[in-house]
Amino acid sequence: MLVVAQNPTLQDFGHDPWWLVLIKVVAVFAFGMLCTLLGVWFERRVVARMAVRPGLNQAGPLGLLQTLADGLKGAFKEDIMPRTADKVVFFFAPTVAVICAMTSLSVIPFGPMVSIFGHQTPLQVTDVPVAVLIILACSGMAVFGIVLGGWASGSTYPLLGGLRSSAQMISYEVSMGLSVVAVFMLSGTMSTSQIVDAQASGRDFEFFGATVSAPGWYAILLAPSFIIFFIAIVGETNRAPFDLPEAESELVAGYMTEYSSLKFLLFMLSEYVAMVSMSAVTATLFLGGWRAPAPITTIWAGANSGWWPLLWFFIKVVLLVFVFVWLRATLPRLRYDQFMRLGWRVLLPINLVWILSLAAFQVYRDPETGDAKYVILGGFLVGIVLLALLWPSGKRAPDKPLEDQIKSRPPGSFPIPPMDLQVPPSPRARRAVAEREPANVGAGSGGDLPDKES
Repeated sequence: MLVVAQNPTLQDFGHDPWWLVLIKVVAVFAFGMLCTLLGVWFERRVVARMAVRPGLNQAGPLGLLQTLADGLKGAFKEDIMPRTADKVVFFFAPTVAVICAMTSLSVIPFGPMVSIFGHQTPLQVTDVPVAVLIILACSGMAVFGIVLGGWASGSTYPLLGGLRSSAQMISYEVSMGLSVVAVFMLSGTMSTSQIVDAQASGRDFEFFGATVSAPGWYAILLAPSFIIFFIAIVGETNRAPFDLPEAESELVAGYMTEYSSLKFLLFMLSEYVAMVSMSAVTATLFLGGWRAPAPITTIWAGANSGWWPLLWFFIKVVLLVFVFVWLRATLPRLRYDQFMRLGWRVLLPINLVWILSLAAFQVYRDPETGDAKYVILGGFLVGIVLLALLWPSGKRAPDKPLEDQIKSRPPGSFPIPPMDLQVPPSPRARRAVAEREPANVGAGSGGDLPDKES
């Protein structure tokens, strides 16, 4: 018996009783919180495994209670309010970051139509014709929590961290939005449930007289968009190697420097909730959403019906979170100029060329045969040429002499310290110099004065 999953439509939303809507909202909130608690434990275990050490293994089985213990410990710490802080904004900034990260899960489809207490309802809180735009708006609004938190602290380092985050998230928001445009073009909709439905079956393309069958997942059909989108969400969520707003070695924890107790935990919660929600968005837009992979559906006809799609969706989210953790454990942090160059000079031009090629394919292909071989070939060649032009050569231009650099500076620039300004050596270093060359002590320049003890 063939069991067909009933994919919800836009007409299926807005008819649930209030108690069922409340159950959905609480379930999605619990999903986000539970995934956050397990995500912290998962990251520490995976990073420890990659570093060949045991990791969490004391509190509870496999250290599962360690995250709960850390949360309780942080909640009972002293809540410090800086004297120069804007108290209202300082209090609400972490809340804004968490709310924006959690709201994205409200339009994510977790499964098909199911029966809950006798009511047929979709496993999704709500859906609208522009659901993906809601996700992009929530992602863009999340930067306000970080920027306001840095500004309201009344300190320099948090402000620098907040400004870094604003520039970073705005830069990668453009590439992420262009990647989603490719999904709109193929699916013909902005509704998340309809995008999942559009990936239910494969597509046949006519290429140089041959029919090519491609899977339905947009991660394969739109591979450049999928890769750029995932890089962009890593930058959006401030995860390594793009964790520049909270670079501990440079900014003393960045925008969270002045935060403590529950407010600090809320910022950490927002980061992990954003990681989970963006993984869910990636699975929805590019990995077929709650639908099982093709090998499972071939063997088992009922894999996409009932409550089983929740399992497939959760597995996809866990695999994407694993990639986040994998990147953190293996890649070093980029410099800020490298990070911005990657977003503006590499990802954005390649994405633009890919979108234009895809648009040409959609417009100029033969409606009867779907033949667009010259358009595809031309777009592929343009992409190769653009990539070759943008690829760094590895040769560094020779530095100008310091005198020429000083002369080329515009008038009114910040003065350069004189070249003979040297920090005097420590007494230990001066004693070492005196022991090696006792006759020349004090003869050199740069503050090599004789030690009184010698």
